[in-house]
Amino acid sequence: MESPKIFLRPFKVSDAKDVFKWAGDEYVTRYVTDSVKTLEEAEQHILNKAIPHPWHRSISLLHEGRSIGYVSVKPDSGDGWCRADLGYAVAKEFWGRALATAAVMRAVGQYFKDFPVVVRIQAVVEVENKSPQRVLEKVGFRKEGLLEKYGFSNGMIKDMFLYSFVKE
Repeated sequence: MESPKIFLRPFKVSDAKDVFKWAGDEYVTRYVTDSVKTLEEAEQHILNKAIPHPWHRSISLLHEGRSIGYVSVKPDSGDGWCRADLGYAVAKEFWGRALATAAVMRAVGQYFKDFPVVVRIQAVVEVENKSPQRVLEKVGFRKEGLLEKYGFSNGMIKDMFLYSFVKE
């Protein structure tokens, strides 16, 4: 199978229209905490959250450069300095094309290079959200277990699965 034609890059304010398109889509954001309702909110999200974040990248199409989603790896602090948390989203029109898998795989590899002190990247996924579970498993994440009543989403407390990728 041919590798998807994407690359990961830092966000730019000029990505606001693209970010608004996918981050304003309720299907894309139903399992993530950051959604936007207006183009101005998309710009503010880029300026205040994406750009200052230590490792928040746009998933971009190689031939166009436009943003079709994000992948974020956030380092923990204090006693958790050796681990980081992963999150991602991809525009609905690109679901089912292995782009999320390619983006997560590239992000994990690059993050371990950028932050060599980190030895574990983890992700939590709502139990009923099957697609990201498959993505994480394809990349090599291991399902560690069920976290009961762990996350709050769409007005409800949800059970989540914990996944991890541990550097050898």
